Amino acid sequence: MRIRTIALLSLTVLFGLDLLGREPIKSPPAVKQLAELKVVRARDLGVPFDGTPEKLNSITDVPGVEVGYTTLISGEGKLEVGKGPVRTGVTAIIPRGHDSLNDPVYAGYFSLNGNGEMTGTAWVDESGFLEGPVVITNTHSVGIARDAVIAWRIKHGAPDTTGYWWSLPVVAETWDGWLNDINGFHVKPEHVFHALDTAHGGAIEEGSVGGGTGMICYEFKGGNGTASRQVDLRTSKDASPRTFVVGVFLQANFGRRSQLVIAGVPVGKEIPGEVYKQESGSCIAVVATDAPLLPNQLKRLARRVSLGLARTGTVSGSGSGDLFIAFSTANPNVANPDQVTHNIQTIPNDLMDPLFTGVVQATEEAVVNALVDNQSMTGRDNHYVEALPHDRLRQLIKRSH
Repeated sequence: MRIRTIALLSLTVLFGLDLLGREPIKSPPAVKQLAELKVVRARDLGVPFDGTPEKLNSITDVPGVEVGYTTLISGEGKLEVGKGPVRTGVTAIIPRGHDSLNDPVYAGYFSLNGNGEMTGTAWVDESGFLEGPVVITNTHSVGIARDAVIAWRIKHGAPDTTGYWWSLPVVAETWDGWLNDINGFHVKPEHVFHALDTAHGGAIEEGSVGGGTGMICYEFKGGNGTASRQVDLRTSKDASPRTFVVGVFLQANFGRRSQLVIAGVPVGKEIPGEVYKQESGSCIAVVATDAPLLPNQLKRLARRVSLGLARTGTVSGSGSGDLFIAFSTANPNVANPDQVTHNIQTIPNDLMDPLFTGVVQATEEAVVNALVDNQSMTGRDNHYVEALPHDRLRQLIKRSH
């Protein structure tokens, strides 16, 4: 099995490469092929969005946040359980980066529809902290990914002040069984380690990489999408603003074709098609911000992902596991029991509306980026999922706006 890793992103940044091939993917493109490709995101096609993104329009615009991938693509043709075809992977998000692995962040969790899994959230709700990375993979690899995160943290971390090695990792999933040999259990601990070890800030790939490799969104090729927003908070109309960043990363694997709406345009009805008879997907979303928020406020932020998804047309079907977590990189070191009290900053609830707006806007754009910055794919049993056609989307947007 060949592994296309995040190392290829370095080549993308250096040489202006992209993984946007419009032909079906059967194996990771060679570096020579990558040089001929170009990154195309939703805004490049003229899709209008509300709000102002930060420089990268990515969750990594939030200082400290790092993202890493391991992408597994091998085999073609008839499904042989345990052999392939393989279309899957692992995504890792480290809130404060490798340099601050043992500094938890305030966090909040929300389930829009619970037909899915995100481990560790009982303790997030109870403690108000996210104590480590967020890892996302396919449904049947959650267990091994969870155990691998514990092993990785033991290797890279340290026991708590009482001497215990203790971890309840946050590992989430969506189902990639239409394209991937999901019952072949191809995700191994070393793949989780690699995604964590190579997580970095700066530009990140979208689409069919990492945990998003085999995912389907609105019956087009789905996967990973990200976006960010600048958020200005003022105490009055004439007051000078304080500017914060909200970033959203999601693994998009939901929706029927007819539901898809982009910038108010019923794109799914204009480009009809069907992959399966009923929705069998999910959405995992991670919201990051440098705004100083308490856990209950971050839960409120996580809820707003629902409204951003709704803008793209989904109804969060009964079979959809739509689970969201939000964290703040502000207030470092507040979980440290080396002193009895800590001084923290927070934002009054009455000033939070711009943050809510930023989450809704960034979520909507992240979904569309997952669809646009992508490639068609053929997977197990020659199941084929087309990518959203750029020219057709550009025409529809231009006609309607």
